[in-house]
Amino acid sequence: MALRSLSERIVQTVLYEIGGLLLAAPLYSLIFGAGAAQSVLLIVVLSVLFLIWQPLHNALFDRLEWRFARRVASDRPPGLRIVHALSLEVTSIIVTLPAIMLIGGHGLWEAVALDLGLSALYAAYAFVFHLAYDRWRPVVDRPLRSEEIA
Repeated sequence: MALRSLSERIVQTVLYEIGGLLLAAPLYSLIFGAGAAQSVLLIVVLSVLFLIWQPLHNALFDRLEWRFARRVASDRPPGLRIVHALSLEVTSIIVTLPAIMLIGGHGLWEAVALDLGLSALYAAYAFVFHLAYDRWRPVVDRPLRSEEIA
């Protein structure tokens, strides 16, 4: 079994975030008539909030799953994987909504619609990005270190 190294994951994440910024900020600016600085600021703040929230959500979800089902995340059944993905999206909207309202100057329902639109955009972008990245930089079969197996 081969996995990407930590340094490879960092490169992948940085490229993903840069690409997302280059995609989402101009679209936001075009749709809402915002200036470039406001658009970039909003997308960067949302990215940072999501990068902070995602591991916290995942850790909480994993702990709850262990507590109630005595199951680790890698053994999660497909139905619960859907619940996990949906709960991440719903809770991330709650986390990012205040930033959209404050930085973007949007009302509640406009901010919710924007958040849902960004979630859909990033879901499609993630599919394309990771497919392209995997083809550009395929996982190299290398021996795993003990800390990578655990």
